[in-house]
Amino acid sequence: MKTLHKYLTLQVTATMLLTVAVFAFVVVLMNVLQGVLPLIFSGHVSLWLAAKATSLLLPFACVYALPMGFITATLLVFGRFSADQELTAARAGGISLLALIAPVLVLSLVCCALSAWFNMDLGPRSRVAFKGLRTEMMAGLVSGELPAGKFIRDFPGYIMFAEKNIGGELQNLVIYKLKDETNIVGEIQSARGRLDSKTRVMNLEDAHFIYFDPHGNLITSLKTYAYDLKFSSQTNQDEPVSVSDMTFFQLRQELRRVQQQKFSTLADTNTLAQVRALGLTPATNAAPATDAALLRDASRLNLQEAEEIRVIMNRQVAFSFACFGFTLVGIPLGIRVHRRETNVGIAIALLLVVVFYAFVMLGESLSSHPELSPHLIVWIPVFLFQAVGGVLLWRANRGV
Repeated sequence: MKTLHKYLTLQVTATMLLTVAVFAFVVVLMNVLQGVLPLIFSGHVSLWLAAKATSLLLPFACVYALPMGFITATLLVFGRFSADQELTAARAGGISLLALIAPVLVLSLVCCALSAWFNMDLGPRSRVAFKGLRTEMMAGLVSGELPAGKFIRDFPGYIMFAEKNIGGELQNLVIYKLKDETNIVGEIQSARGRLDSKTRVMNLEDAHFIYFDPHGNLITSLKTYAYDLKFSSQTNQDEPVSVSDMTFFQLRQELRRVQQQKFSTLADTNTLAQVRALGLTPATNAAPATDAALLRDASRLNLQEAEEIRVIMNRQVAFSFACFGFTLVGIPLGIRVHRRETNVGIAIALLLVVVFYAFVMLGESLSSHPELSPHLIVWIPVFLFQAVGGVLLWRANRGV
């Protein structure tokens, strides 16, 4: 029995390390191609800084690579174990499947603890450190090197487009202010602009500001003759970290702060302009804003913000249990597939991972609808995989 336990544990561990390395490499490569490689080719950073930035992506990549690698390992190992008739031989010796896989289940729980560390602390911190280092690498970028006719994503929170660049003076400049990586909350149009690389200030002339609410509706439009836009640095300790990049304990503090925020009177938000700057608008743009409408929108946005934090917190914890659920499903499926081919095991693993993460993405997409409790939706794949895996494992143990 000890020999079989040692054999299976070593096989699963070795295969898991290999598959985790492959999946982590893919995740890191995607981020490097998007955020680091363009800086290397442009000559802005040294290879040493690029290597340091890449290493900071590894813990963030392991958030996704560890569960994917573990389910792939169980499918491959137990698929070969069954195809080579080793499972039949073990059963003929009076060893049940549950007794055989006990060390693998313990290993999955250890990986759950490791995954919790990656999800709830190390991964978010590494992601913030990567963004901060990337911002530092961009500090040496001078305005004369900004390419014309291309969308520039080198400044965190902004997307920039300049029609022309004449001696460092950018003409017909458009700057999009981002709420996150995909949603735009504002737009700045300027006839001319020049970037000071030392102070990271964009001097704009004939600037035109356009602001949108969370639904993409126009809030207000403002024209000014001159404006200095300061690009924030994520390495600054005073700069707030994005909610999606917070650790679990930072999210708890942020949730507590949001829940304590009250909008009892209009004086709490000082002026209509400040209220709208928070993204709060009355339900209709046709009628003039009233205190009651603004307060209702303030409460609605407050609930949405709190729910978004709950979704991220629950996602981090739910991800931590993915390895155990994947193990319960992967072992009986590997036995049933009864194949030694690696490509079959990887295909099944990817399919299961897509199903698992589909529920998580559904919960995140519904974070703006607190009435649907999207923070509970991210737990559906965890319980679903554990329940289905338990049934399949029980049937496989009985030889059904």
